[in-house]
Amino acid sequence: MMRTRPLKVALLGCGVVGSEVARIMTTHADDLAARIGAPVELAGVAVRRPDKVRAGIPAELITTDATALVKRGDIDVVVEVIGGVEPARTLITTAFAYGASVVSANKALLAQDGASLYAAAQEHGQDLYYEAAVAGAIPLIRPLRESLAGDKINRVMGIVNGTTNFILDKMDTSGAGYSEALDEATALGYAEADPTADVEGFDAAAKAAILAGIAFHTRVRLDDVYREGMTEVTAADFASAKQMGCTIKLLAICERAADGESVTARVHPAMIPLSHPLASVREAYNAVFVEADAAGQLMFYGPGAGGSPTASAVLGDIVAVCRNRLNEATGPGESAYTQLPVSSMGEVVTRYHISLDVADKPGVLAQVATVFAEHGVSIDTVRQKGKDGEASLVVVTHRAPDAALSGTVEALRKLDTVRGVASIMRVEGE
Repeated sequence: MMRTRPLKVALLGCGVVGSEVARIMTTHADDLAARIGAPVELAGVAVRRPDKVRAGIPAELITTDATALVKRGDIDVVVEVIGGVEPARTLITTAFAYGASVVSANKALLAQDGASLYAAAQEHGQDLYYEAAVAGAIPLIRPLRESLAGDKINRVMGIVNGTTNFILDKMDTSGAGYSEALDEATALGYAEADPTADVEGFDAAAKAAILAGIAFHTRVRLDDVYREGMTEVTAADFASAKQMGCTIKLLAICERAADGESVTARVHPAMIPLSHPLASVREAYNAVFVEADAAGQLMFYGPGAGGSPTASAVLGDIVAVCRNRLNEATGPGESAYTQLPVSSMGEVVTRYHISLDVADKPGVLAQVATVFAEHGVSIDTVRQKGKDGEASLVVVTHRAPDAALSGTVEALRKLDTVRGVASIMRVEGE
């Protein structure tokens, strides 16, 4: 039997995502009520610009006082889609204190201070759900928190930023340079006027921190994630990748060490074989590849951003939280029991693709090979082309600690026969 008294939802933020959440709550009200077991009512919407016309939202629901809204005491669920660290953090913890559960899409806050949010939710017996914080509409957080809770996850590797994937895909398929591909992404609305958060990997790093914490049951903060942007990727890099049967993606990679005693989280461009499922992810789509002991290899794929896809994830969380409230229960909280340390990037074992400009004369290859040997790095393949006294030397290594590979590159730069290091890129997915 359906409860007649509605569950009340307060919405913090009414931009692209928030307005779509409000629209779906209104147009799908009957379906949502049937799925939850009680009506859901939009009780208030906190905004910064109250004079802006918001179709479908009654004017009496609009307020600029977000604090007063979350302190009302009759709110069941607060939906936070304003982003940033403050005032979002204070509003969320206040909502918990005043008896509301929270649904958030705030990756930056969760990556920086998720532990304190979990603690506040637990203290007040409330839910904290955040499916929309990573990969938009793709069901990912809940499968990791719940469906795979009985398994051991060893690796999570994925494309978690649609803007960067669109740019790299255009560079790959059309031969465009970075600037040209970025201009197209901006014109189509995939890139912001200031794309720094995307192209320098900040957005993906926040998502990597969240994914690593859930996957490995340990606390991983944004500062723990190694980050490298993709602005230096060139058409020449793609040409080299194609010669290896690879393409280039900006990847978020979270791994458990082979001995199980530590974890790593990193974001950087990498070459991946065309045979890997992530290589076929095109345009602005996201995909995350998960490797677990019992489940094996899983891939989650779909639109990773945008108003409607992200709102879909938010609404899914609203339904779950409302069901919990009706049953006087809460969903999963923080699981950080392993307390594993996060290793530095230097300890990560990777492969390198290194392109060198060298003098075209006898003995150069031997000098280069000696440097690799002195740093304990084994060479997998070498390609050399020479003309008019200059040559290009491409070396692909076997797996080795990243610190050893970085040391090798620095030593190569000091050789008189090496004119310059044209490009360095990690190779993943093998």
